[in-house]
Amino acid sequence: MSRPEPGIVAETFDCVVVGGGPSGSTAARHLASQGRTVLLLDRQGRIKPCGGAIPPRLIRDFDIPDSLICARANEARMIAPSDRRVHMPIEGGYVGMVNREAFDEWLRARAGSAGAQRRTGTFDRIEREADGSALVLYRPTGASRESPPMAVRARTIIGADGARSNVAAQAVKGADRQRYVFAYHEIIKTPAAGTADFEASRCDVWYQGHLSPDFYAWIFPHGDTASIGVGSMQKGFSLRTAVTALRKVAGLTDCETVRTEGAPIPLKPMKRWDNGKDVVLAGDAAGVVAPASGEGIYYAMEGGRLAAEAVEATLATGKASALGTARKRFMKAHGKVFLVLGVMQHFWYRSDKRRERFVSLCDDPDIQELTWQAYMNKELVRAKPAAHARIFFKDMGHLLGLRPA
Repeated sequence: MSRPEPGIVAETFDCVVVGGGPSGSTAARHLASQGRTVLLLDRQGRIKPCGGAIPPRLIRDFDIPDSLICARANEARMIAPSDRRVHMPIEGGYVGMVNREAFDEWLRARAGSAGAQRRTGTFDRIEREADGSALVLYRPTGASRESPPMAVRARTIIGADGARSNVAAQAVKGADRQRYVFAYHEIIKTPAAGTADFEASRCDVWYQGHLSPDFYAWIFPHGDTASIGVGSMQKGFSLRTAVTALRKVAGLTDCETVRTEGAPIPLKPMKRWDNGKDVVLAGDAAGVVAPASGEGIYYAMEGGRLAAEAVEATLATGKASALGTARKRFMKAHGKVFLVLGVMQHFWYRSDKRRERFVSLCDDPDIQELTWQAYMNKELVRAKPAAHARIFFKDMGHLLGLRPA
């Protein structure tokens, strides 16, 4: 059965942004504020499973109001396979926690206020007119499957439609080779104080093989609610069973479940983000989720901003090569962090024996200080060579089994 032909093409946009998560909304807002005509196309009701942690740099760089911060975490707690608990306090600061349902919609609304046209619908495909220009076909929310898709002309396209991006699959080479961690979480009502192993200002990260054989599980506070989740690459591993087990051990079984969500999370940035013509990727579609930590909101918004600036340069100069600057600039700023975190995940998450040693390392004051500085500011800390030297020798001691776990 052939696909229906598109409906009448009535509009042309400087940029069509496919996907209204943090990355797409940031890109749409940036371009609209520059006076560009922008269509922000988003699927209705899609919420990504996410712990919801945002660092101070994101709050500063992207002008996030206090009203969106539903909790402030001033400590992380790492739980080892042996059940040892290591506390990592944040001295003089906090990690903001957001509810993705409210946070993402606020970002979309802000893009709309900047001048982007918002529409809800599902991206279908990119087609080419006789002169090579792009048509973006999409099916509006509520339209029947038999009706022809809508079509708009696009001078440029930003694919911010998440992991396993349909835009990437159609337009960018190598998208089919991306690897993923599969994540699942349950949003629950926050328990009453003292009734469970839960603190409203603490993020818990569980490194136990029965909860995740190759990643980690988490319990993150969201004010009136909390996120309980797990990630794994292992096929056949039951994420729901792991979350049920985590809720039981933390005393959260009887808490009301508000909603559940699951999705793949990319493991590393794609080697190419653009098609050399008129398409560039951003956010999860480009693979910018930090290994080991799984953090993606800051990198998604930063990637969206860089993609928008690359599109703006392309529109202004007519040079499609400018699209490649999005990835180049991102990797220059964050590539080393991704490399270090990738090595950490590959080595430390492979067995409970190694996870035990990893949590033991987290008890070290030098490691805690540099970890929080790097996380809060989104860059590797170079100013303390003595601390780095101490960390190196401690790390080698654990690697060689010369230090007790």
